Amino acid sequence: MLTDPVGMFADDTTGEAPAALLTLSTTLGKPRRATRSIERAIEFIEASFSQPVTLATLAAKAELSVSRFAALFRAEVGISPHRYVCMVRIRHAQRLLRRGLPPSIVAAEVGFFDQSHLGRHFKRAVGTTPSAYLAASS
Repeated sequence: MLTDPVGMFADDTTGEAPAALLTLSTTLGKPRRATRSIERAIEFIEASFSQPVTLATLAAKAELSVSRFAALFRAEVGISPHRYVCMVRIRHAQRLLRRGLPPSIVAAEVGFFDQSHLGRHFKRAVGTTPSAYLAASS
């Protein structure tokens, strides 16, 4: 599982590729890196989050079957591939909101269908609406 899933929503000031920072826990508590196949999928998600990302595409990038990929991703990352894509989109939405873009534009830029789709996922992940987040960060 991710050692810091909440850290996905922290300010992205390091400039490093998130896949390079992905550290996973083992049952012994010693951190380990994701397998290369899962890292390839995560790199693809990070590069293509604003486009439709299918499970079949991610499995192909990982060079695994769809079922094997889904199980391995969940086992190594701790969440489903879909949830991970949503978290990446939310992280980028936060960055765009802080830059002053309106939520309706942000939703389209990060790959959500519309502003209400962004709002639902944003509130579930961050605990507040995009507008309230923007007001609190000002």
